[in-house]
Amino acid sequence: MNRKNFIKSAALLGGALALFPGKVFANFRRYEDKIHQNFSFESWTNKNVNVLWIGHATVLINFYGTIILTDPVFFERVGVYMFGSSFGPARMLPPAVNINEIPKPDIVLLSHAHMDHMDYPTLKHLTNKYPGEISAVTAYLTSDVIDDLEWKDLTVLDWREDASVRDIHINALEVKHFGWRFPWEKDRSKGFMEDGRSYNAYVLEKNGYRILFGGDTAITDKFREQVKEKINVALMPIGAYDPWIRVHCNPEQALKMAEDVNADVIIPIHTMTFKQSDEPFNEPISRLKTAIQSSDVTLGLEKVGDSWSLFV
Repeated sequence: MNRKNFIKSAALLGGALALFPGKVFANFRRYEDKIHQNFSFESWTNKNVNVLWIGHATVLINFYGTIILTDPVFFERVGVYMFGSSFGPARMLPPAVNINEIPKPDIVLLSHAHMDHMDYPTLKHLTNKYPGEISAVTAYLTSDVIDDLEWKDLTVLDWREDASVRDIHINALEVKHFGWRFPWEKDRSKGFMEDGRSYNAYVLEKNGYRILFGGDTAITDKFREQVKEKINVALMPIGAYDPWIRVHCNPEQALKMAEDVNADVIIPIHTMTFKQSDEPFNEPISRLKTAIQSSDVTLGLEKVGDSWSLFV
């Protein structure tokens, strides 16, 4: 981090401490009874599609033998990274598995530069453990946050761009969100389309099977407009909507967007990990379970630590 960015980060941290001391230094509460502490990867083979919800928007996917990790966040806090630590909100729920227990990711998929999605300490840990071995995919004008790390390769995709990374075809989608990492930065939600940070969802395809990673979004028709082929599994954000409905979707809206792309299965994400909004901790999942009763989409899993599998 250069001196200018350090000063900005310190100023932001100081403001956060002054305004929200209870949230920045919240106690780390664990709900151990909700987590599968002894999850095993032994059943994961190259013939299967497996999905494990690790927490928040962090999902580990075995896609016919290619290991993909979305928006990885494994440590106790997310926020401003200084002096080897993050200063910000603490997890309410620990990750389903330890960062050192997961198989080596082939691809790390990053939706946008928000600190709860692009967590520098987690990404630094992974690239230090596997230097030059992990491919990363990120959104337009966000690579500067992580380009000092030792990736195998770093692919930047703008809306409606696509690339083949390892053996996965990846298509980047426009969503309705915002992209700045610090409040003073330009981002596309402010109208800076050419020089502002962006934010993606992605469609992943291999062997004719398609997975949608919804990233972070409010309700939008953009999925229906951009996705022309059937989605088999949709990983959709369902939390942090009260009062932030302008930038986050609620469970019913997430389900509607999964229906828009003819998804067979919905996997909920972006809930049950951090206190980011006012809705009760269990409300997003409860509302999704109720809404899905009148839908043709199947609920793949219900809580952090659960996994879903397609066996062929």
